[in-house]
Amino acid sequence: MKRGKKYRESIKKVDVTNSYELVEALKLVKTMAYAKFDETVDLSIKLNLKKSQSVRDTVVLPNQFRGEKKILVFCKPEKEKEAQEAGATYIGADDLIEKVKGGWTDFDVAVATPDMMKDVGKLGMVLGRKGLMPNPKTGTVTFDLKGTLAELKKGRVEFRADKTGVLHLAVGKVSMTPEQVAENIKAVITEVRRKRPIDVKGEFIQTVSVASTMGPGVWVAIKDQD
Repeated sequence: MKRGKKYRESIKKVDVTNSYELVEALKLVKTMAYAKFDETVDLSIKLNLKKSQSVRDTVVLPNQFRGEKKILVFCKPEKEKEAQEAGATYIGADDLIEKVKGGWTDFDVAVATPDMMKDVGKLGMVLGRKGLMPNPKTGTVTFDLKGTLAELKKGRVEFRADKTGVLHLAVGKVSMTPEQVAENIKAVITEVRRKRPIDVKGEFIQTVSVASTMGPGVWVAIKDQD
């Protein structure tokens, strides 16, 4: 792939054969960011997983970096007041299901009460493609709307390893301090380790890297024992 001049100049600041301590790596990412917008800091973790294994969960990041999330709640009328008081952006049942069925997805997170999933499940073609389908494994199918929405607003995000065993997640902005982004990364790694399959042999976390939206990646010296 042909890279632009700014990228080529940026990558000269890092030794691509070396792994750096976390905060040092993030300082490099910050100095190598060259876009005119506030670039996102992305985390990539290569896991030692078999094809039949998966790692998926949620984590509350200590340091928020996104704007206010637009949360949609599918619920029956008796739960609408709780959803409203918890700060949901959109609340409804059949009306919202029909709207989403038509292709509308102007929201960041979808939450559903369990008694709505029979109908919400039919939205797989729309919500599934965008990773918005409510799922019990990520805590977005629940009757506890107050607690769930409070966590989502604090910065709860979902992480999931892909078919190749790589987990990609946005963990901050270049404008944040390296220490703030490092706190977010440590929170993610802690939760990832908790999801380690019991039959994994050897190192579970194989490689870790960080990069800004437009900048080159930096290897991070994080091992299973850290």
